[in-house]
Amino acid sequence: MKYRKKPVVIEAFRWTGIPYQTEDPIWCVDAINRGDIVFSPNGSMVIKTLEGWIFATSGDYIIKGIKGELYPCKPDIFEASYEELCDD
Repeated sequence: MKYRKKPVVIEAFRWTGIPYQTEDPIWCVDAINRGDIVFSPNGSMVIKTLEGWIFATSGDYIIKGIKGELYPCKPDIFEASYEELCDD
């Protein structure tokens, strides 16, 4: 059998590698304040995901999934999987 992934709308932003960058969405700031996102001594972002703590590096996309879960995604995978929606 073959399956096709259902289209879903997610929220995401590209992390520049700067803690507390000015374009962080409020859900990311909230996750930082809750302790679900922390920064390691080497400057990496560490995100509490459903699978455990995962490192994100500069340039990674940070995704908020359909159930509010957070996870990082490498740019090549993100760009092959998602397209930007126009705000109406």
